[in-house]
Amino acid sequence: MDLKMTADELTEFLAREFPQVAADFAIEDVGARRIKVRLVVGERHLRPGGTVSGPSIFALADVAVYLALLAMIGPEALAVTTNASVDFLRKPAAGVDLIAECRLLKVGRVLAIGDVLIFSDGMVEPVARANLTYSIPPKPAG
Repeated sequence: MDLKMTADELTEFLAREFPQVAADFAIEDVGARRIKVRLVVGERHLRPGGTVSGPSIFALADVAVYLALLAMIGPEALAVTTNASVDFLRKPAAGVDLIAECRLLKVGRVLAIGDVLIFSDGMVEPVARANLTYSIPPKPAG
């Protein structure tokens, strides 16, 4: 399956459709059924104690699968999460960017399933693992 969107096109799409959060994320690499996305960690992402919060980790996983899917199917703003599971494995490094490494396990006609490992930048072991399912909107008739 060929890419329908490049990293630059995905970045532009995110800025246009989700301007409120687009600056939080940077696409580092994209390929067939895979993407690497950075969460640019700021004060708003931290919990007491200075580590990245669970909701911020979830947001990174969700955005990574969404962008990986769009890279494969094109700019479908209405693709939505239908299921998500996150395992928090270890404490993220304090105040350090997070990196999501996502691979799409399935891209079907109506559903896509992605698996994501999330790392604190510079750490070898993942801080979280997520599995998400996305619903792909039907193509218009005609």
